[in-house]
Amino acid sequence: MHRGKILAEFLGTALLLLVVAGSGVMGQSLSEGNTAIALLANSIATGCGLFVLISLLAPISSAHFNPVVSLLAWQVGTLGKRDLFAYILAQVSGAIGGIWLTHILFTMPIIQTSGKSRHGLGIWLSEFFATLILLTVVYLGVKYAKEKVAMLVALTVTAGYWFTSSTFFANPAVTIARSLTNTFVGIAPTDVFGFIAAQLVASILIIIVVRKYEQRNNLS
Repeated sequence: MHRGKILAEFLGTALLLLVVAGSGVMGQSLSEGNTAIALLANSIATGCGLFVLISLLAPISSAHFNPVVSLLAWQVGTLGKRDLFAYILAQVSGAIGGIWLTHILFTMPIIQTSGKSRHGLGIWLSEFFATLILLTVVYLGVKYAKEKVAMLVALTVTAGYWFTSSTFFANPAVTIARSLTNTFVGIAPTDVFGFIAAQLVASILIIIVVRKYEQRNNLS
């Protein structure tokens, strides 16, 4: 196991959550109650942050920052099982650390839980399709446009904030961490299970499709 890779996943995910949560706090405080402006600020900052983090850390750890991306990498053989569990641990702990750091920087209570309800069939389907889209972009990007992956993922997430009712979480580590902040980007802890369930079902579906696609390519 390469410690540098694990550290990169931890720091990358922590900084991603700092960008997500911090821009949410700042956007809400400056938008004077205009949710659209707050979401615009949040989505642009997240996309920019993702582009920088993926560009810098991809040569070290492949810049997953997301358990379902790591799961897909394991299934296609680019990540070992031992590293998979280490990556997921680093991502979840990094995400929580990023949320706590945001609270410190904005002089807020460090330990919080969100009261923002996000549930219902539309929301769950939204997370299902968001995860399908993200994993498809990652898989095809790595396979056919590796030099553009950072841009492809960043733009997909930026757009996803706007065309999904769930605002494109598509990441179990991010979902868990965002339940620990009672800010603009939060999700009530009781709604975390529905989000993660939708994300995992989508991940399983993508893995099945990728396996069949890879098998067909190997036979041809």
